[in-house]
Order: sequence, then C-alpha cells, then structure tokens
Amino acid sequence: MATPILHGIHHLKFPVADLDRSLTFYTRALNARRIETWDHRHADGTLYAVILDVPGLGPYLELRLDPIQAARQAGFDPVTLAVRDQSALDGWIAHLDAAGIAHSPILVAIQAWLVVFADPDGRRLRLYTQETHGPELPPNEASPWLAGD
Repeated sequence: MATPILHGIHHLKFPVADLDRSLTFYTRALNARRIETWDHRHADGTLYAVILDVPGLGPYLELRLDPIQAARQAGFDPVTLAVRDQSALDGWIAHLDAAGIAHSPILVAIQAWLVVFADPDGRRLRLYTQETHGPELPPNEASPWLAGD
C-alpha cells in the first residue's frame, strides 16, 4: 500500500501562559491577525485558544492556554522562520526595535545568518536567511541566544 500524501502543515500550536499577553506579542512581533470566528471556547464560554493568521507564515498559528507546557518550552526554539537575506534581517531588527522586542544581533549560523528573539513565555523564534555562506564562517556558538544548540 502506498503512503498517503500530505498537503503541508495546517497549523502550528504553541502553549502559552497568558493568552492576552501572547496575542499582543505576536500581533506586535509578526503582525499576526486573530481570526475571532475560530476562537476555541469551553462549553462554559471561557476562551482557551486563539488562531492567528501570520503574514508569510503559511500555516495558521494557534496559541493554546497551557502554562505548564509553556514553561517547559522556555529557551527552546521550535520554529525557524525563513527570510530572504541579511538585508531582510536588518529590516526585522528595525521592526523588533520599534516594537520594543529584545533580540540578538545578526548571528552566524551553521549555513546562514539569523536573528533570535523570545516570546513572553521565553520560547525562542529564529529568523534564518535563505542566503547561505560556506564553512569559512564559523557559527557564533558562544552567543547566549544560541544556548542549548
């Protein structure tokens, strides 16, 4: 029997400790737009998850209220987002600075360049260039933004 075909990723799901705080962050950081008609509510009406449309991401992003799992992901980088090149990283640095979001400088990664920033739960998001470099550039392994790699 042949393996059935996948059709991409429908959505990503991040556990968060505080829905409002995370919604505000992802709106500021990634220009995410909440799709309120897709809000997830318990039978009593309490909100436990929101779905976001993030420009350029492709799949939707679900923020699910789960403080225990959110704490477990602090310092982890579950998603690396693609950007074109170093000039795109410069644009992201300007955007993050304007939004008051702390971030790394442009770092040398194994194959390309990246900028790292953290969400309110300490989950690290990486902006990684599609532009690559060769082995002549050693990665910034000592950076605290890459701790745990």
